[in-house]
Amino acid sequence: MRQADGRATRRGTGRAADGTRRKQVIALLGTGIMGAGMARNIAKAGLPLRVWNRSRAKAEALADVATVADTPAEAVAGADVVITMLFDADAVDSVVEDIQAVPDAVWLQMGTIGVDATLRLAESNDRYVDAPVLGTKQPAENGTLLVLASGSEALKAKAQPVFDAVGQRTVWVSDKPGDATRLKLVLNSWILALVAGTGQAITFAESLGLDPQLFLDGIAGAASDSAYAQLKGKATIAGDFTPAFTLEGAVKDAGLIAEAMDQVGIDPTVVTAIRSVLARASERGHGDADMSAIYHGFR
Repeated sequence: MRQADGRATRRGTGRAADGTRRKQVIALLGTGIMGAGMARNIAKAGLPLRVWNRSRAKAEALADVATVADTPAEAVAGADVVITMLFDADAVDSVVEDIQAVPDAVWLQMGTIGVDATLRLAESNDRYVDAPVLGTKQPAENGTLLVLASGSEALKAKAQPVFDAVGQRTVWVSDKPGDATRLKLVLNSWILALVAGTGQAITFAESLGLDPQLFLDGIAGAASDSAYAQLKGKATIAGDFTPAFTLEGAVKDAGLIAEAMDQVGIDPTVVTAIRSVLARASERGHGDADMSAIYHGFR
């Protein structure tokens, strides 16, 4: 058997034929806004990497640091760790059969797909780690994501080198897949409320004939201030909606949050309203823009 750099390996030993410890081979499925930055940091950490994306051009942009595969099956064959960083549960379901064909690989599911899908997939694979990340394009590129992880203690040794490559911190939530996704949805509910509140305040100020910068100046340095509100607010006022995390992704996540809230008896009225405004902005042609383009849904 040969690893990515061509050296022969002793099957099952984790060592090359010359006795040196080989580096585990990583397969990353999904090289969009988040996955592309993660891929470069995995490669920078010295881990042999294969990548696949449904739109091949996005994977080809990583050809300088990774082997570009034509199919998911080609990417995962013989890999030690498989990462899925895909848009939603349907996209993950489309590659499950290929992942299951590599029974020894640890599967790091790092996209946000909701609690129900996470539990279903974890039940089908005992080497599954629920590991969504918190952060957007720049943290992904800088290797400063927050990794939320839950899964078997026995899988940590293989998972942690990847988490260290893509994130500045890993929070192991529990040994039960599903808990990391639950925490991710809690965190996302707060982020969406902040983004929606900022966009609404800017739209409201403009509609009252005020300079919206006065809103940001008014909260600056106060207990109600937020670096994130300032960042998104200034970009919104400037009309800069370059995607760090897409509005369409926020629509999807808001739906997952509402679903999870409903399942545990929490009133989802607020996040449902936010999803409605996000969806309106998407219908107006802003789905591929940054989620701060929710601004366009308030008018």
